Amino acid sequence: MRFASLGSGSKGNATLIEWRDTCVMVDCGFSIKETTARMAKLDKRPQDLAAILVTHEHSDHWKGVMPLANKFGIKVYLTAGCLKSRDLKNPVTDFHIIDSHIEFQVGDLRVTPVPVPHDAREPVQYLFNSTEHKLGVLTDLGSLTAHVNAQYDRCDGLLIEANHDLDMLATGPYPAFLKERVGGQWGHLNNHQTASLLKAVDQSRLQHLVVGHISDKNNSLEKVRYEIEQAYKGKGNLHYACQQEGFDWLQLV
Repeated sequence: MRFASLGSGSKGNATLIEWRDTCVMVDCGFSIKETTARMAKLDKRPQDLAAILVTHEHSDHWKGVMPLANKFGIKVYLTAGCLKSRDLKNPVTDFHIIDSHIEFQVGDLRVTPVPVPHDAREPVQYLFNSTEHKLGVLTDLGSLTAHVNAQYDRCDGLLIEANHDLDMLATGPYPAFLKERVGGQWGHLNNHQTASLLKAVDQSRLQHLVVGHISDKNNSLEKVRYEIEQAYKGKGNLHYACQQEGFDWLQLV
């Protein structure tokens, strides 16, 4: 199994997961042109995708989903709440409604949706299982729950957000209502919360830990590293994803 990112941040998100003959994309927050160009850097085309899995309807995750799916005939998996939030008229996209508490199969991949606290309609994150590995994608949640901690325990690979530093958010340029949203229990994880999750899970299997969705206004790589590198005790590789480049293919062996 391997995974890569086209970009990670408030200007657009998309993650590729591949095992055997199945390649899926989690979210698509870029235009068709940008998505295709970024996929090409990873030696992939939209035609290679078995499905797009949507976490929630915010534009940095949703913007390119329907254009890409419609143009290339790609199946889209999402919750009923997420679909209803878009108020679509006569959609032609091949939508597949998932139960946020029931795992499902996409080609060779077994996928487990994980409900998370975020200010969207029925948002989820995802776990991916092959016969040997467990990969977790966990971004866009405002607080940690016992269920989230349990689900993301003993991952072989993990992409997790560390969105903001509390002090930088408090003194930063966002208006008060947006600061409250981002820092609230339905917003995004701050650096300390991300470190707390890492301390709560068994890290012994982690081959690759990727920290992403790092705010360019309310966080800094220096502050993220300070928190994460104290909490991460695993022996695997530690990576930091960026908005412009995402990250290249990482292999689980």
